Amino acid sequence: MSSINAALEGIRVLDFSMVGAGPACGMLLGDMGAAVIKIESPAGDVGRKLGPPWQGGESVVSMSFNRNKRSLVVDLKQAAGVEIVLRMAAQADVVLESFRPGVMEKLGLGYTTLAARFPRLVYCSVSAYGQSGPWRDKPGVDGIVQAVSGLMSQVGTPGAPPMKVQIPAADVVTGFLATTAVLAALRVRDQPGSLQGCGQHLDMSLYNSALMLQQSAIASYLSSGEVPPKSGSAAPYSAPNEAYPTKDGWIMVAAYHDDRWKAFCKVIGDPAMSVMPEFASSPLRVANRDALTRAVSLRLAGKTSAEWQVLLEAADIICGPIAEYDAVMAQPQLAHNGAIVEMEHPRAGTVRMPGSAIGDRDAQARVRLPPPMVGEHSREVLADFGFAKSEIETLLAARTVIQNRGD
Repeated sequence: MSSINAALEGIRVLDFSMVGAGPACGMLLGDMGAAVIKIESPAGDVGRKLGPPWQGGESVVSMSFNRNKRSLVVDLKQAAGVEIVLRMAAQADVVLESFRPGVMEKLGLGYTTLAARFPRLVYCSVSAYGQSGPWRDKPGVDGIVQAVSGLMSQVGTPGAPPMKVQIPAADVVTGFLATTAVLAALRVRDQPGSLQGCGQHLDMSLYNSALMLQQSAIASYLSSGEVPPKSGSAAPYSAPNEAYPTKDGWIMVAAYHDDRWKAFCKVIGDPAMSVMPEFASSPLRVANRDALTRAVSLRLAGKTSAEWQVLLEAADIICGPIAEYDAVMAQPQLAHNGAIVEMEHPRAGTVRMPGSAIGDRDAQARVRLPPPMVGEHSREVLADFGFAKSEIETLLAARTVIQNRGD
């Protein structure tokens, strides 16, 4: 196991989160070696109901966020269930939750309660809008946050209906930023200094993360005061930097630096276009984008995307065909990078998904466990946390804890 895979070895994470953002954080912590316990209600993570597609009756969407975890089902409506978590928290390093603000407090498992007893805990709360403020209690999911954060206003072409980023972009970026925050908090806790030995409460929201995702666009608006229009595949700050139609599809071209612009015009057979007054600089090309797009599209329509790629790359012009997933899966760089990992799931069979991009390219080495079934590891987890066999059987009999094997 390489160092990045074992970086968090010995770190225990109690992961109460559901659906996408929190589970993505827990998954990345697991990829880096943490022991992640996915604590679920008897009904399971609501994300398990997202589909299609299904594989062996399991949600592929849910499985994509939950490798390298073990599942423990605890009924937190029972006092005995809360007591189980309190005993586990005494041995944990991180608590990760994504309930609406205030829910964990009502259960007796809020940050203030746990930090008073276990000051070393790093407690990460993931919510739609944050743990405080006027929108604290508003419900929100990825698509809603894409809407209210302005992200959807930037997606699509002028005049088109509202569109969202089809992947759960707000969820994913929140999960990645939450991982960064947890790692930073663990380092602060474990470094010499005034905060040595002290955890903290991390307030991670989809809303703030979606705003941060739009770093350049929002900064541009704050500087200019101008609401940017939708620009389809085009970058609003440079040109040519967009997708153009070819004989058999589309190709993305980034030739906005002046030297590359001149080379690009030469390759497409119109060197005079590079010195036209309306196209003489990238700002002018942005201002006259419609005319530029018509002129370039006319030239590129005569060859296939593959033919243009060979010619453009030979002139050191950055480009790439618009690839659908079947083409992506056949790309040699994807295979070289080991970007897709696979694991054997007891019910779904062979499951494939993107692996962790952290560290070296051997992402498969970071897969230790397939996504768990609901309550698959309940007995095992409690035993690891020091519960006696007789205690475990009593908890199972009372259905405070549920053990499932999928058989």
